[in-house]
Amino acid sequence: MAALSAGVARGQGGEVHGYLGFDRNDHPGDAGMRELRKEFTFAGYWLTAAPGEKTNSWSGKRKVMEQQGYGFLLLARGRAVRAVRTAANAKVKGIADAQEAARRAKIEGFGGDAIIFLDVEEGGRLPAAYHQYLRAWADELVKQGFRPGVYCSGIRVDEGGGATIVTADDIRKNEAPREFAYWVFNDACPPSPGCVSVTNPPMPSASGVKDAAVWQFVRSPREKETAGKCGGYAKDENCYAAADAARKWHLDMNVAGTANPSYGR
Repeated sequence: MAALSAGVARGQGGEVHGYLGFDRNDHPGDAGMRELRKEFTFAGYWLTAAPGEKTNSWSGKRKVMEQQGYGFLLLARGRAVRAVRTAANAKVKGIADAQEAARRAKIEGFGGDAIIFLDVEEGGRLPAAYHQYLRAWADELVKQGFRPGVYCSGIRVDEGGGATIVTADDIRKNEAPREFAYWVFNDACPPSPGCVSVTNPPMPSASGVKDAAVWQFVRSPREKETAGKCGGYAKDENCYAAADAARKWHLDMNVAGTANPSYGR
């Protein structure tokens, strides 16, 4: 297995920079992962089926990825806001989803206090019942021996009347004192550099969420509302790695403060 540094990366001038990673719903295949490893240090790893999918092609790939030298971003599908309507309903679903994420993580061989990120696709201010869901999910995940993380928006949303909200801030305020690790998406340019393979990636705090553990700065396909002014995307509106000259695998790009974000503190 290729060695992974536990510390921060530094350029030749001693400047601190992040580690470059990617995520996508479908596994690119072992050969594809080997090609992408030339460019990326870590990859998203679905423990459940991704949103809209019935199967999970990442299952059973941990050992091969470790041998290839990848770090991991463990990800579990979260409920849609519309599916969590009452406090009682939220608690039941949060506990069930945490137990399922932990069960699948253990089957895959993950453990040892690893961070599992819950995929929350919807941005803006979350309803009270959804915060109940997140609290139940986090508490149960800790009982199962893992640490809670959340994938959520880091984009500031105008609520009108001079009020704005960032979903990561909304979660931090409502789920305290629970300590979530934050994987935030903000593909607006700036702060995102667009669809480019950054040689010295910025730290996740450049996303605008100062304590972010991971920053997803590119989403595929391009979200025109947020990333319409960003460069580097292909004609099909997707982002492809520089190592993928044939454009076989559209992907999202991320930066993290460690080479192995689901294990690092």
